[in-house]
Amino acid sequence: MNNMKNTLKIVAFCLGNWMAVHAQTQPTSRTIPLQYSKFMDLVKENNIGYAAERFNVDISLATIEGEKVFPDPELSFEFFDNGERRKDMGYGFSSELEWTLELGGKRKARINVAKSEHELTKTLLLDYFKQLRADATNHYLTALQNKLLLDVQRSSYQSMKQLAHSDSVRFALGDISAVDAKQTKLEARTMLNEVFQAEAEFQTALVDLSLLMGAAIDETQFGVDGDFKQFDRQFTLSELIVSAQNNRTDLLAALQSKDVSQRMIDLAKANRSIDLGLLAGFEHNSEVKNPDAEGPAFTQFKVGVSIPLMFSNRRNQDVKIAQFELQQNDRLYRLAELEIQAEVTQAYYAYLAFQKQVKQYDLGLLEEAKAVLDGRTYSYQRGNTSLLEVLDAQRTYNEVHQTYYETLYNYANALVELERATGIWDIDF
Repeated sequence: MNNMKNTLKIVAFCLGNWMAVHAQTQPTSRTIPLQYSKFMDLVKENNIGYAAERFNVDISLATIEGEKVFPDPELSFEFFDNGERRKDMGYGFSSELEWTLELGGKRKARINVAKSEHELTKTLLLDYFKQLRADATNHYLTALQNKLLLDVQRSSYQSMKQLAHSDSVRFALGDISAVDAKQTKLEARTMLNEVFQAEAEFQTALVDLSLLMGAAIDETQFGVDGDFKQFDRQFTLSELIVSAQNNRTDLLAALQSKDVSQRMIDLAKANRSIDLGLLAGFEHNSEVKNPDAEGPAFTQFKVGVSIPLMFSNRRNQDVKIAQFELQQNDRLYRLAELEIQAEVTQAYYAYLAFQKQVKQYDLGLLEEAKAVLDGRTYSYQRGNTSLLEVLDAQRTYNEVHQTYYETLYNYANALVELERATGIWDIDF
């Protein structure tokens, strides 16, 4: 009877201890997984940086409207007193209207420059979004990797915790020594610290996702979900290079910069044309009552044209600068073509390398590590294996899984970078 009571106490103690520790490793609140497609929709709608970049398009549109405006006329008024009080010479007033008539197509050239810059701005905005999309995908993959690594740490901790509880019972029954029971308990506590660290890294990744979605940090009440095995693709390098040359928005932006430079040359040439100043006005003089210079009141009207003397046109520096900028942008465009070809080639071979690494794990490496751990644990519980061998098997199991998830992440990341380099996008998981 006493042995039965002692056994029940031991079981109750172990069960209570297990429940207390188990509660430490569970999430404090239930979270709803945020699917990748929904996450990307929120990034597109709410990302603050992207929203700020969109204003550049509105600014460029407003610039076009501003360049359509004709020069404003100038209206002036004057009043003069010829000494009416002392000499009776009278007084008068005048008014003039002046307006600049632009010649040489300056207004049209300015509008063309503004329109070309608007197209460039739209291309740069599209490129910004494509970069944001790839970066956000990598952050989501990081969060998913950290979640899987956290699951590995929790699973390992649960296994070691159960083994520690089992050793507590075995020690109470006299099957093992106190040192072995304390050792398994110590290992369980050590693994619990690793769980806490993995949880912190996972929460940090979720905060990064919140920032990308434009959400406040204290609103991070979501999880991530996805399958790392949906990143297998078959590519041909030559086709990828052609796709990059056709779809890369930064290359399109470089091409559009050449068009802007050509428009700037046209504007510089138009600015060399003279502008005519047109003038119209009138002047009124009151009656002169001075006996030495009597005169009636009169009003005179005048019109005129002013022609600038463009001596500065001899230097032609603005046109030369614009032509040099066009040549510079042409060289930059050629450089961008070579760099894109190199980026695609490097990303392609990196993707192939990680693809081969993933296939190594598909040959049963994970199953073998699990089988070894289960076998060591089974033998230890029956006294046929030492605790050290179990711990070695547990560490090997953890390392294999951690390396596996890191390889899956690198594989997925390599696909993201390859599609970023080629300008295509079909990622969804």
